[in-house]
Amino acid sequence: MKKEASTEERVWAVLSHISALALGMGLFLPIIGWSEQRRKSNYASFQCLQALGYQSLGYTIWLLTILIVVIIVSIGSVASLVNADISEESIMGLVFAHMALMFGLIGVYFVLPVVAAIACALGRDFRYPLLGNRLARYLGYESFQGGDEHGWLIEDHEDRWVTSMGHFSVIIALWGMVPPLAAWILQGKRSPFLKFQSIQTLVFQASTILLYIIAGCVYMFGFFALLITTGFGQAVSFEEPGGMIGFVILLVSSLIAIVIVLIVPLFHIVGQWAGYRVLKGDNYRYPIVGRLVEKQLVKNAISVEEKPV
Repeated sequence: MKKEASTEERVWAVLSHISALALGMGLFLPIIGWSEQRRKSNYASFQCLQALGYQSLGYTIWLLTILIVVIIVSIGSVASLVNADISEESIMGLVFAHMALMFGLIGVYFVLPVVAAIACALGRDFRYPLLGNRLARYLGYESFQGGDEHGWLIEDHEDRWVTSMGHFSVIIALWGMVPPLAAWILQGKRSPFLKFQSIQTLVFQASTILLYIIAGCVYMFGFFALLITTGFGQAVSFEEPGGMIGFVILLVSSLIAIVIVLIVPLFHIVGQWAGYRVLKGDNYRYPIVGRLVEKQLVKNAISVEEKPV
C-alpha cells in the first residue's frame, strides 16, 4: 500500500502549483512550501520544487516559444498581405487570429498547473511533462512504497535547484527577485552556498531593473528638455533655435534609452547561463557582481568572528 499524502502535504502542493496562475507574483509560495516541508514530506517538497521549476524555467521556455511563434506568424501575415489584396476583412481576420493564438498559448500555460493542483488535491503524485521525471531523478525522489519514505531528497541538489530557478527568473521583471529573496531569508543560514547564490542573484536582477529605470529617466530627460526649450503647452517649431535644440536632445536621449533597453536581453542570457551552470554543479559567480558579493560576505563573516563573546 502506498502512503497517502496528509492534508497539510496536499495543501502545500496545491498552493504551489496553483500559484502559477499569478504569472510570477506567486513565486514565493513554492519556496515557502519547500522550506516548510523539506524534512517533513518528500511528496510536498518535490511538488513544491516542481512547481517552482514550472514557474521559472517553464515560464522562460513558454515566453520564448510565444516570441518565436508570434514572429513567425507575423512574418507570414505580412507576406500574405503583400501578395494579396488588402481588405478590411482580411486585416480584421489576422488581428483576431493573432489574439486567438495569444490567448491559446496563455491557456496552455495555465492548464497544466490547474491539472497539477487538482491531482495533488486528490493525493496523486503529479509530474509535469518533460520536467517532472527529470527533476525526480535529479533530486533522488522516490514514490512512497510500503507506507515508508526512503530517506530525504538530496540536499545539495535541492539547494542547486532552488538557486538555479532564481537565476532563470531574471526574465520575469521585478517578480523574478522573489525566489532568491525568499530562499535567502528562509534557508540562507542553513546553506552558505544558497545564501551566496541568492544574494548575488538579487544584486544582478536589481542591476537589470536599474537599467530599465535609467533608460526611462534618460528618455524623460529628453522629453522635458523639449518642453522647456519650446515652452510648455506651445506647438513645437523647428524653425526656432530652442525647438531644434530640444528636438536634438530628445532624439539623442531616445537613442541612448533604446541602446540601454537592448542591453537588457544580454543580462537575461547571462542569468540563464548562470542557472544552467549551477545545475551542472558549479558555484557560478556573475562577472563583477559575484566577486563583490563574495568579498562582502567574507568580510562580514570575519567581523562576526572577531567580535568578543
